[in-house]
Amino acid sequence: MGYASLRECIIDLEREGHLLRIKEEIDPYLEAAEVQRRVFAVDGPALLFERVRGCRFPLVSNLFGSRARVHFMFRDALEGVRSLVDAKVDPKAFARNLGRAVRLPGVAAHLLPRRVTRGAVLDHTLALGDLPQITSWPEDGGPFITLPQVYSEDPNAQGLRRSNLGMYRVQLAGNEYVPGREVGLHYQIHRGLGVHHAAAIARGERLPVTIFVGGPPAMTVAAVMPLPEGLPEIAFAGALNRRSIRMVRDGQGRYLHADADFCIRGSLGPSETKREGPFGDHLGYYARAHEFPVLRVEAVSHREGAIWPFTVVGRPPQEDTLFGELIHELTGPLVPSVLPGVRAVHAVDWAGVHPLLFAIGSERYVPYATNKDRPMELLTQANAILGQGQMSLAKYLFIVSDNDAPGLDIHDVGGFLRHVLARFDPMRDLHFHTHTTMDTLDYSGTGLNEGSKVVVAARGPSRRTLETRIASDLTLPVGFEDARIALPGVLVVRAPSWASPLSTEDAERFVASFANTRALSGFPLVVLVDDASFAALNLANFIWVTFTRSNPATDIYGVDAVVAHKAWGCRGALVIDARIKTHHAPPLIEDPVVRSRVDALGVRGASLYGVL
Repeated sequence: MGYASLRECIIDLEREGHLLRIKEEIDPYLEAAEVQRRVFAVDGPALLFERVRGCRFPLVSNLFGSRARVHFMFRDALEGVRSLVDAKVDPKAFARNLGRAVRLPGVAAHLLPRRVTRGAVLDHTLALGDLPQITSWPEDGGPFITLPQVYSEDPNAQGLRRSNLGMYRVQLAGNEYVPGREVGLHYQIHRGLGVHHAAAIARGERLPVTIFVGGPPAMTVAAVMPLPEGLPEIAFAGALNRRSIRMVRDGQGRYLHADADFCIRGSLGPSETKREGPFGDHLGYYARAHEFPVLRVEAVSHREGAIWPFTVVGRPPQEDTLFGELIHELTGPLVPSVLPGVRAVHAVDWAGVHPLLFAIGSERYVPYATNKDRPMELLTQANAILGQGQMSLAKYLFIVSDNDAPGLDIHDVGGFLRHVLARFDPMRDLHFHTHTTMDTLDYSGTGLNEGSKVVVAARGPSRRTLETRIASDLTLPVGFEDARIALPGVLVVRAPSWASPLSTEDAERFVASFANTRALSGFPLVVLVDDASFAALNLANFIWVTFTRSNPATDIYGVDAVVAHKAWGCRGALVIDARIKTHHAPPLIEDPVVRSRVDALGVRGASLYGVL
């Protein structure tokens, strides 16, 4: 069914047992976020917060918190949207499949937005400070909108066809923002809003920007979809909702989403910035305060009976993990057509998505080659992946050939890593990209948006047996202790705490101590950490620690390292220094007092009894 509003969706979810009402008064400062995190962690229902301290609007969270709930909300549309993807991948095969083809006209009918003369979002005006002020983590710089739909149009070709709808961080208050008149708008590199802002700056104009909150959930999904340029997100939202998105013009001629719950209208200047943040982010750390554009607010409005949706961003998995799964489900079949030869790509959620990519490619062009264990076309495909949209922000890309293991599951993180580690040659198969761009939110690099990448390619038969036991005679250098196996062939070792840039000498000393021994035989990867017991506790911990706390060009070392033909490699184990460094952002830690308050919601007679 196509939802006409967020409230209609909530009624549908509650009727089918997918939503729970919380009747106790909840504090928007830390407490609402703690409830959301706890309920998501136990695969709980969507939550409607009926009483919010200091706020007259109810809140809803965890709408997208389970795969089953996402499929329920879009149950009548997913097959049709997949039909659109099929038509893009293979038009001829799609046409031959009558069952899929007949669905396309019904989907396409909702692609074009519908222009209307009245919109509920303009029913009431209010002050910026009257919006829900949700703060998720103790060190956050202020309240943030965590599910914003930020709308802009190309200044050189205004209108719906060249519009962009993205999910960019919005800080409602705090720092040096003028209360009631300014909000922070944090958009990162490689984002559509940046293209529009740059065009406005070139024209010497301010860029009109509108922030929608709420409305049919399809608009929220559309705001995070990695769509190609030229395909407006509002068109995708109409297809996903099976109902054309209704757009209304305000008194200034701007297009607004008529069915949104809230709307903030404003504009970005060419050089107006203020410090935004800190903010607990999807890598599991605080994104620090930096200069980002300021939205000069002109008007705020809401519909009658408005409901404020929110989520929590933090160490994955969180609710936004389900966004990633839905994106892969809908767009995964497009990968071979966009990236020839690439069979599949997986952004590993445990690492915060951007730091770690897995890919399965193919070796097609030299079937007569005598050396069939040398990556060839895989390297071309790796470069294509790193040149593709947000995948260009990856730090680590592990790529393998489908010729070696046709049944390899790219989503089996442990199995995929074992496949790579058994096959890669650290003298030949490490390909570094130095002094390049990195995710704005990743502080493991050399500066904001600055860092490095490494491609690890693996092809051919297994070249080593991955060890599952630590030799009794393994001797670690002074200061290193508690060696543990994180998975076959991978050793984690507690290293001295990082104190300064001179701490690189610790890693160099560790590597040098094994230069002339075979003590690490069977362990092609060693990771230096602050807490070996934590890193080895489970695969999720290992992935998070290793790939969020290291920058390839500065933190990868190797036993018996060699530089040949300007390429770095090693004859022994690869060593990654994944200690927390002084320039890293601090990890997110929950407030124990707030946690104990939320515990009380799970006792008999309370709203979350039987859930927590």
